[in-house]
Amino acid sequence: MRHLLRRAGRVFDARPIAAHLYVTERCNLRCGYCTEYDNAVPHPPLDDVRRWIDKLRDLGCLRIGLQGGEPLLHPDIARIVRHVREAGLGCSLATNGFLLTAETVRALEDAGLDDLHVSVDQLAPTPESRKCLELLAPKLDLLRGSRLRTHVTAVLYGGSVDQLPGLFAAATERGFSFKAHLVHRGTHGAFTVEPGERERLLRFIDWEIAEKRRGRPVRHTFAILDYQRALLTGERRAWTCLAGYKYLFVSARGTLWTCSMNRSPGIDLLSVTPETLRTFNAPKPCQPGCGVYCVVVESLVNNHPLRFLGGEIGPLLAGRLGLRPKA
Repeated sequence: MRHLLRRAGRVFDARPIAAHLYVTERCNLRCGYCTEYDNAVPHPPLDDVRRWIDKLRDLGCLRIGLQGGEPLLHPDIARIVRHVREAGLGCSLATNGFLLTAETVRALEDAGLDDLHVSVDQLAPTPESRKCLELLAPKLDLLRGSRLRTHVTAVLYGGSVDQLPGLFAAATERGFSFKAHLVHRGTHGAFTVEPGERERLLRFIDWEIAEKRRGRPVRHTFAILDYQRALLTGERRAWTCLAGYKYLFVSARGTLWTCSMNRSPGIDLLSVTPETLRTFNAPKPCQPGCGVYCVVVESLVNNHPLRFLGGEIGPLLAGRLGLRPKA
């Protein structure tokens, strides 16, 4: 209850809610669509990471998501998780899953990790990605019954859309939640998809909405499902991006980014002040077509909190009562 009250309070104050902290730029994979790794850059020292965590807490963050690269490559990842929790913050970690072992799972549990997000793109490996159920099923099985809340995250695009119901079934059978991020083209220009893909992608999002209304473990909010749908149909959703203000991104070199797709201004985190963050409380030219969904949902919550809450509760209640959605 205390956490919920603190979380609710952030909607009405000028302090940030959450941060993505990149604990390494290195990765053990070479996915064809990914640009978020650099194996020439060393891991940041543990003491530096601890200082960044303390600074994020002092700025007001309530939770930190550990990112990469591949965070499990950092030799001190369990100690990093423990420091986040000792700082009084919630902690999640996103991984491609290949480095998970029984020992690693126990270490993350003992360190207090709240949520583990495992990226699985499809059922079988492709030249673009090895993050597939065929290779990762044994790793997911390690997490059955774990104290870690586990979530499977996939990329929704033309090449994966027909496989995602199978991934959803595999995740839910193991007791995990599932979500699919609609692929995006960065932050430059309007959102686009390949010819012929639009209707297939829309059908899958509608399927997710129906499953969520039934109470199935679709981790996306209704607001993000609606937003992804709008990207595909070309509808506009009015929102103000709060990246850099309510949701922070910190590089593995300790610099503040606007977001993962916009790596300016590159300010040393330790020099950041609340006044610095308030300068980011404004619409941004890269909003059209934005696919940084953690930022979008946090912005939607803070732009119109009561509208957001009603939009989440209403469909769930309607689903429980067996009411059909409005056309």
